[in-house]
Amino acid sequence: MKKRKGLTFVKKEKVIKPHHFKGAFVLLFWMAAVSFIAFVLVLVFGTRTVVIGDGMENELYNSQEVLINKSSYIVFKPRPGDIVAFYPAGNTKTHYYIKRVVATPGDTVLIKDGHLYINGDLYKDSEMYGYIEYSGLAENEVVLEKGEFFVMGDNCNDSEDSRYGNIGPVDIDDIVGRVWLKFKYEDNKGGLL
Repeated sequence: MKKRKGLTFVKKEKVIKPHHFKGAFVLLFWMAAVSFIAFVLVLVFGTRTVVIGDGMENELYNSQEVLINKSSYIVFKPRPGDIVAFYPAGNTKTHYYIKRVVATPGDTVLIKDGHLYINGDLYKDSEMYGYIEYSGLAENEVVLEKGEFFVMGDNCNDSEDSRYGNIGPVDIDDIVGRVWLKFKYEDNKGGLL
């Protein structure tokens, strides 16, 4: 038999080996890891919402964007002075209400002669509130039960807060988290709260 002269082509079998997929698996792993970390960071530190109403002026303004830390009260409880986002009376079908905690479980709250008293003492930041026109539920002493917080807007004469019967003391289960960052709004600078 005669051999042919010239080039001979050998058809090479294509064999797919596991190391061919290694790069794709590494890429998929890192994409999943980064997505998970981003999800956790947004859930924990960055639920973004908008302030509705003038009740928190001069700290926060109507339509100003803020970030809520939803994990801030897993271990610790809200403290007086914290600005919190919550659902009024547990109504999850409404927007977040954003107010300042003025009293915590076990405290007594009373608004007398236009001034806020916590446990019988004039509220430490009483100059923030000035003269309070509407006492509402706090016209008579309110004793906060376990898991209840009394919240008020910084602009208390234009704020729907714990003084009103449709809101009342806020239950810890209705608090979404702590408002910790405000974005720049018109002439007001943003920053940490």
